[in-house]
Amino acid sequence: MGTDNLGRDVLSRMMHGASISLTVGLVAVAVSLGIGMAVGAIAGYFGGIIDQVLMRAVDALLCFPTFFLILTVVALLGPSLLNIVIVIGLVSWTGTARLVRSEFLTLRETEYVKSARVLGQNAWPIITRHILPNAAAPILVTAVLGIPDAILQEAGLSFLGFGVQPPQATWGNIIADGKTYLLDAWWLNIFPGLAILIASLSFYLAGDALREAAESRS
Repeated sequence: MGTDNLGRDVLSRMMHGASISLTVGLVAVAVSLGIGMAVGAIAGYFGGIIDQVLMRAVDALLCFPTFFLILTVVALLGPSLLNIVIVIGLVSWTGTARLVRSEFLTLRETEYVKSARVLGQNAWPIITRHILPNAAAPILVTAVLGIPDAILQEAGLSFLGFGVQPPQATWGNIIADGKTYLLDAWWLNIFPGLAILIASLSFYLAGDALREAAESRS
């Protein structure tokens, strides 16, 4: 894969960048999944005014373009790996919350949930033991499909200079370093771009496979 303008091995930098990009994707999705599941479960199970307040908050966040919101917050907090992971996770949970809410609205009316209420179980055991396991399949699919979105967001931030800072290498800042030499050293842009494409496509295909498996099982 050649070397960059400073003589650094591109393959080694891409391998190092892969660990950072995948870490950002996995941890950010874990953060957003935790928040989205909590908000969606509370809104879907209790309903009423609680549901209305939480869903209006979700609708308000959905009005803002996600990437520009992330870009604004990172610009205020400063570019760092920790800030990127936290910010991406904190602004990407709305889709998960709406999905979990819809699943809970359906499952709370099932016979086994009604039986658990009759037996005197509290809301927390019913949510964690009875409803959440039966809603796990679509939530898992959403989590897998959210990883490539987080990877692309991190790459975009790093390309613009608001992501992980040099000398740490990520796929985004490798492309940013190589854009000046696009006509003379094409590999500085092509190989990191292919890595982002392959990683994102792999997670999308895995998410589609999980969704098909869940639908066939149901």
